[in-house]
Order: sequence, then C-alpha cells, then structure tokens
Amino acid sequence: MRDRDSELRLADVLVQTADTLTEDFDLERYLEWLADRCAELVGARGVGVMYTGGEDAVRVIPCDRQRTAVRGLLEIQYHGGPCVESFGTGLPVPPTPICPDGAGARWPHFARRADEQGVGETYAVPIRRGGGTVLGVLNVFVATADAEGGPGGPEDGVPSELGLRIAQTLADAAATGLHNHRTHAAYRVLSEQLRTALDSRIHVEQAKGVLAERWHTGMDEAFEALRGYARREQQVIDLVATQVIRGKIDEEKLRPGRSAPS
Repeated sequence: MRDRDSELRLADVLVQTADTLTEDFDLERYLEWLADRCAELVGARGVGVMYTGGEDAVRVIPCDRQRTAVRGLLEIQYHGGPCVESFGTGLPVPPTPICPDGAGARWPHFARRADEQGVGETYAVPIRRGGGTVLGVLNVFVATADAEGGPGGPEDGVPSELGLRIAQTLADAAATGLHNHRTHAAYRVLSEQLRTALDSRIHVEQAKGVLAERWHTGMDEAFEALRGYARREQQVIDLVATQVIRGKIDEEKLRPGRSAPS
C-alpha cells in the first residue's frame, strides 16, 4: 500500500510540475516548490536548484527543509561541485559519498562543507529538455545515518539509485514545464505586439480617411501629411493619427503653408 501511495504521490507531483501556463507563474517560487517536492519524494536532508535558464545569471534556490545549509552547499560550488559538473556535462552526477575517496577527491571545498552539515551522499541531475540547453541542476543531499536536525538519512529515504531516477524524472518534467511557459510567454508578447500594430494601423487608416475627406485629396497625400507631422514633432504616428481622429491637431500644422478648404 505504501508503494502505491508513493506512486500516486509522484504522479500527482509530475502533473503539478508540468502546470506552468498560469497567469501568476513565479519562477523562484516554482523552483523552490520543485526542490521541496523532490526532498519529500526521495526523503533527502535537503535539495537545491542552481538555475540559469540558459542565460549567464545564476539563481540559487534552496528547498524549505534545511534552507540555510542547502543554500551554503549550493553557493560553495563555485569552487566545484555536483551542480557545476552536471551543468558542464549535461549529464546526471550519480550518488557520490562524502568521503576522501568520493566527493573529497573531486570537490574538496564542497565535501568539507557537506560533511560539516551532516551530508553523507549527494547526487545531481540536469534540468534539460531533450538535447537542448541545460537550464539548471537539481542537487540532492542525503544525510548521514547519525545526522541530527531533521529527516533525510538513509533510513528515511529511498535507495539512492532510485532517488536519482525520481529526481531526473522531476527535472525532466520541470524542463518541459519551463519550456512550455517560456514559449507561452513569448507567444503572448508576440500576440500583444500584433494587436498593438493592428490597432495602430486602424488608427492611421481612419485618420487618413478623415483628412482625405476634409481636404478632398487622395489617401497617399493624407498619409504623407501624417508622417511628415510625426517626424517634425518627433511623435509616434499612431499618436498623431489618434489626435487627428479626435480633432486635437490644428490642420494648418499638418499641412504647413496650406489652408484647409472651407
């Protein structure tokens, strides 16, 4: 029954991980939630996310459990660590014990801090969609058997190899969710730009019609008057067109040297 409950909980979390097309989506809150759920599902002492989104700026997001300790374990990795290694290779870093022959040999500064925080093992997985850019890394910290200060020891969590698979599944779902959110956001921006451009075009066409009718002239001449005024006054042509429609521009200024017919 416990295994079935765990499976159902994982399925529920995966659905929530992919649900990123919301109006109030907040990236840091989402990544913190992801770290919390990973810590819950694998029974880790702590989980953190190092995230760039494919850009230069690095965000460090710890889970709520052992927040200060996890943040420190992430930040010290500028000297080297599982996050940096996974970022560089785009591959998971398998479970590595915090001992002289394990993490100590690969990342001595990180291993020293991890040992001080009661971490006995660590592993990391990339947040990456297919063969694309690594957006971030999910880093798991498993406590030693005698660690104090909360759950997360070997007896509390799943076996590390299974934990690695669960973490990678979550990271893959997050990568898809983040990709979908970025695509959705980009389309929303494009849609708004197209709407603005369409509104502007409508205003200009209306203003051209107003001037052409008043001046008994062609649409091209009316447009040249609009454009010329906008350039002289250093205004956006949409704003000039709106002012013409509302009758807020002196037509003498639109056509310097010429009077509008009565």
